[in-house]
This record gives sequence, C-alpha cells and structure tokens, in this order.
Amino acid sequence: MAAPLKTIEGSTDVAAAMIEIGRRAKAAARVLALASTAQKDRALTAMAQAIRAAKSDILKANAEDIADAKSAAQAEAFLDRLALDDKRVASMAEALEVVREQPDPVGKVTESWTRPNGMTIERVRVPLGVIGVIYESRPNVTADAGALALKAGNAVILRGGSDSHRSARAIHAALTKGLRDANLPEDAISLVPTRDRAAVGMLLQGLDGAVDVIVPRGGKSLVARVQAEARVPVFAHLEGVCHVYVDKAARLDMAQSILLNAKMRRTGVCGSAETLLVDRAAAATHLKPLLTALLDAGCEIRGDAAVQKADPRVKPASEDDWSTEYLDAIITAGVVDGVDAAIGHIERYGSHHTDAIVTDDQAAADKFLNEVDSAIVLHNASTQFADGGEFGFGAEIGIATGKLHARGPVGVEQLTSFKYRIRGTGQIRP
Repeated sequence: MAAPLKTIEGSTDVAAAMIEIGRRAKAAARVLALASTAQKDRALTAMAQAIRAAKSDILKANAEDIADAKSAAQAEAFLDRLALDDKRVASMAEALEVVREQPDPVGKVTESWTRPNGMTIERVRVPLGVIGVIYESRPNVTADAGALALKAGNAVILRGGSDSHRSARAIHAALTKGLRDANLPEDAISLVPTRDRAAVGMLLQGLDGAVDVIVPRGGKSLVARVQAEARVPVFAHLEGVCHVYVDKAARLDMAQSILLNAKMRRTGVCGSAETLLVDRAAAATHLKPLLTALLDAGCEIRGDAAVQKADPRVKPASEDDWSTEYLDAIITAGVVDGVDAAIGHIERYGSHHTDAIVTDDQAAADKFLNEVDSAIVLHNASTQFADGGEFGFGAEIGIATGKLHARGPVGVEQLTSFKYRIRGTGQIRP
C-alpha cells in the first residue's frame, strides 16, 4: 500500500502534492478497472458500515462546519444543503448499499455483430479512468461520488467546498476504511486535503494527464469557472432554472400540490422550481389559488403584470428574474398563452435541467415532453424528482445538462465509456 500522502493544508507546495494525488489516483484506477464485481461490492458494504460506525464523528465535524457557516451569515437554504443529521447520515449509508445493488456495467457487451469476412465485433463498457469531482456545500456528495465511481471501476479525486471541509474529511475517512477492508487501494477515493483554491485550478488542468473527466456540482460561478478553465472533458451540471407549467386542463388540487412540493420541499436543491407558468386560459380559476398557496407557505413571488394584478403581494419581476436560480423561497411567475408559449419561454430562459407540465390533456403533455429540450421533463409530477436516488440509481454524481456522453442524473452506467473488441481468424485487409 502506498505511503500516506502528507497533508498540504497551508503548504506552499500545493502543486507537487496535487500531482502526487493524480499519480496515485491513476495507479488506483488501473487496479479498479480489473477489480471483480464481488470485490467492489464488498468495499461498498464496508463503506456503508463505516459510515454508520462513524456517525458521531461525522456529525461533530458537520456541527463545526455549520457553526462557521452561521458565523458567516450564510442563507438558510445554504445551511440546509450543508447540514447533516442522523437521518441524512443513515441515508448516505443506505445510498451506498443501493449503489452496490446496481448492475456492474464494466465488461457489459452492449452490441455485437459479425462482418462478412467472419470477424466478430463487440462494443463493451469500460471505466472512464480518473474522475475529478468539484462540489460545494453538500457533504453527502463525498459518499455518493465515491460510491458511484467505485462501482463503475473508476478512481475519483474529490474537491469539496471550503464550507464542508471538516464534514467531507470525516466521511472520506469512513470510505477509505471500507476500501482497506476490501483490499482495494485507498487512493481509489482521494479527497483534496486543502482549501486552497489553487488546487481547483490544478485539477481542471488535468494533473499531468491523470484526470480523464471533470464533474462540477455547484452554483453558476463554479460551473462557469470549470467550463472556462478545464483542459479535460466536463460533465456540465448547470444551474437548475426549473419550471412548472400549469396547463388549462390541469386539475387545480393536483397543480397546487405539485407546485408546493416542487418549490418548497427543499428550496436549496437544483430540482427546486424557480418559475411558475400558468396558461392564460386557466388564469381565472387557477392563478389566484396557486399564488395564495405559495405566499401562505412563505414563498416570495416576483411576477409579470397579470400575476401582480392577481395578488397585490406579488413583487414585479425583472428580466433577470426569469433566468435566476434562487435556491431560496422565491419564485418567478408568469401567464403564458398555452403550451407552445410555455415551451418557448422555457427555451429562452431555462437551463435545460428539469421542467414539468401539469395537465390532464395527453396531447399537451406529449407535446411538452417531446419539445422541451431539457435533461428531465415530467408530466404531473414534481421537479424535485430530479435526483439519481429517485431514478433508482442509488445516488448521482451530478445532473448533466449537456448533450454529450451523459445527460440527466449521472449514475453508475454513465460513468463508463466503451471500447470495441474484435476477434478474427487471421483476416487481413485487402
């Protein structure tokens, strides 16, 4: 086993330490690529057990992170993303076990065929290699990303947010214990041991070719930096400017239930609805009750002229509001002329993340699902289902909003690529 990596907290030689992290991760990735499903599953079982056993240490570290965040006057939605409790620690461990039960994609033959010359060609899934994950505030991403990468045969380098640094370290310690118990290299899951922002830049540069893909999971500024500076491929996780469109054929009780859940269940998650659109044909019956439900739940509303007219408590919406991810108890609301106008509005202001239609008109629903160009589109369901766990993936390493390689919740299968295996009997090309 490799010697422990010396801490680089406060060190001036961050570059050398980061290159060493990359070198070790690359070596670990070679081991993981050949590891059996049984060995990876043993590690995931041991990691889940270690998370449960370390609950008090994890909660103590998290309490210190929370105290610092409160001292810095962070918003309540931010504190919600950062906070851990008994239930959330238990959910982390359970997610590892759900990932363990996912089919192992490595080595799966997705297609095979035989050429006229007798050669057989197979397309087979293989790991990506070394994944760099840069994330903010949510310490549970440490466990989710580590587990998903491991199941798919990848090594991962984790760079958590400064605000969750203590929590991430405590979780990471449990993960490395699980790796040791399964006789897998601890460098399979690395945590960058510094808050120095220079480490992020080095990770984006690829650590001398060690990193194969970067996954950013955080706010708009983080993703913008990653996309601007990365010299390796990126699974972009853009902000969630998510919409709920209430069609003229929507049942009011269903629309109200879905809207309140989509906006207010957890306002600080990327699947939280940020814009309400109401069909003008339903405004007379639906608009006022929907606004009242939101306002009574403590949600600020910023609306267009029609929405302001419906309730004097509504504030005027600026042009920027329509494309803002609030991650707070604030929503923008507007009235549109039917499903086509709703689709056009989402195309103009949305982030291609998650959008929902509420309607009993199947034709309108089909049109919305087919034409809205987002990673996740829903009919009669809350946008807060934008979550890998809710898709049955156990966890997610992020929700990719781009169109190349992975889109939507990035689970185990999306963390693989493929290669072609060709078998011949002596064929040569004429």
